Amino acid sequence: METAITNSANWGASSAKANHKMSVYSKWIVFEDSQAKNKTFWYYLSMTFQGVFFLPIPAVLMFYFNAPLYALCVTLTMFFANVIAGMGGAGIRVILSLFAVSVIVHIIMLTVFMI
Repeated sequence: METAITNSANWGASSAKANHKMSVYSKWIVFEDSQAKNKTFWYYLSMTFQGVFFLPIPAVLMFYFNAPLYALCVTLTMFFANVIAGMGGAGIRVILSLFAVSVIVHIIMLTVFMI
């Protein structure tokens, strides 16, 4: 079974683009495309990571830091968007992008309500 650990990411471009400086977005797209074989792994990782780390965040924020109810709405929306995308047969770009957006949104939400 191949995973992201056994498959190295291709961060560079082809030799034709060797002199061209790639943007962060271009590198992200290359990484996503290189992980197409590992779509199930990334879906499983996304669901596990969100279930363990992100779903308890609204409870902590609302109980200890008096966060409003929309913290729960944001978390559940991101979680179910990932579930639907993965089970609906979305591509690797969608799955990885939703996972990355979910991580960023939850980090922002933690910093806003805890500081």
